[in-house]
Amino acid sequence: MTATLAEVFVGEVRELACVRRYDRRMPDQLHFTDSDEANALIATDPMALLVGFVLDQQVTVQKAFSGPLAIRERLGSLDAATLADADLESVFRERPAIHRFPGSMAKRVHDLAAHVRDHYDGDAARVWTDAADSQELHANLVALPGFGEMKIKAIGAVLAKRFGVEAAAALVPSHPTLGDVDSAQALADYQAAKRIHKAEWSKIRAAG
Repeated sequence: MTATLAEVFVGEVRELACVRRYDRRMPDQLHFTDSDEANALIATDPMALLVGFVLDQQVTVQKAFSGPLAIRERLGSLDAATLADADLESVFRERPAIHRFPGSMAKRVHDLAAHVRDHYDGDAARVWTDAADSQELHANLVALPGFGEMKIKAIGAVLAKRFGVEAAAALVPSHPTLGDVDSAQALADYQAAKRIHKAEWSKIRAAG
């Protein structure tokens, strides 16, 4: 499935309008993939960031956060209404598949997009810009389809450390997160620390 030039143009106009309403400081890139274009997209498009976090399950960080760019290239837009109305499963299954579980992840992205469309008028940034404090931000995040406590802590760390969202500071956990990643080397260090953290957590659970 390939988007027409007109569809791409309309999608980009919608996304730029969303970015203009995003009133927090934004980094030029989030160094979560090997692609500068993918890294720039998740840094400047709040919907792309949310989609990346939804996809960050049972695949590498690089694969998950490359997903938003792949979806935009195939569909022509990451606008919430467009995602909610599209046949995302066919988009996800087109080779190379966007995720190792294309069916279930397509549904999760659809549900996320529908939630953003219906609750935030399609403006994904409002999930955090509308939050007056950490409790409200947590409530907004936990209501997002596909977001459990681990994802909330991870995106909270990114919002606090990379975007300067004050309400997110209380959500930052003590262990390393993607919020600590500000370069390709930092991503490698984070993934190594994550493997150690998971191994230690497994030992604790086994001992219990």
